[in-house]
Amino acid sequence: MLKKIFRFILKQKHYISSDSYISFLKSKGIKIGNDCIFREPRTTYIDLTRPWLISIGNRVDMNVNFHIYTHDWGGRVFIGKYNQMLNSSGAVTIGNNIYFGANVTVLKGVNIGDNCIIGAGSTVTHDIPSGSVAVGNPCKVICSLDDYFAKRLKVAPLEAKENVMYFYQRYGRYPYKDELSEESIYYDGKPNLLPPPYKFTSYENFLDWCKDSISE
Repeated sequence: MLKKIFRFILKQKHYISSDSYISFLKSKGIKIGNDCIFREPRTTYIDLTRPWLISIGNRVDMNVNFHIYTHDWGGRVFIGKYNQMLNSSGAVTIGNNIYFGANVTVLKGVNIGDNCIIGAGSTVTHDIPSGSVAVGNPCKVICSLDDYFAKRLKVAPLEAKENVMYFYQRYGRYPYKDELSEESIYYDGKPNLLPPPYKFTSYENFLDWCKDSISE
């Protein structure tokens, strides 16, 4: 009984953090680049039956319930009807600078190019070209990364203002500077590609802009 408990504890240590999980996967023979992160290793499943078939590039962000499969057991049905087993496997290659939303599954034989966003809930059954935004089951390209970036440049500032508005409605006050995170891009003074109307000299200026849509 104690041996079983010890083995269970030993196994769980791999899932304590993203770094420990990556080290575990590398020890099994899976190729993983630099600056990668598994947001929730305990909900992640990486097919270890053929680790040499999996390659993950640099700067890949894998959200909760992320799965990779390099094979399937559909051939068991062939055994039942034809008394014949057939192998089924394929390499999975994930490029550099990829973001996977929550609940994404990548199936065997898939190649995902560099600089892609794979939307939440997607099942990737076919190759995704570099510079794509793709989503769905099965996953399909819906636009280029360039087009999506241009759209986000216009929409993101309005979402930042909306975030402040809802904060005010919920708590009856405006957020303190340290209560916002991503919104700091509008007033931290660092170089960015935001259009001029959305570059503020201070947090106070940014807050004044947000207040325009909030009724006292």
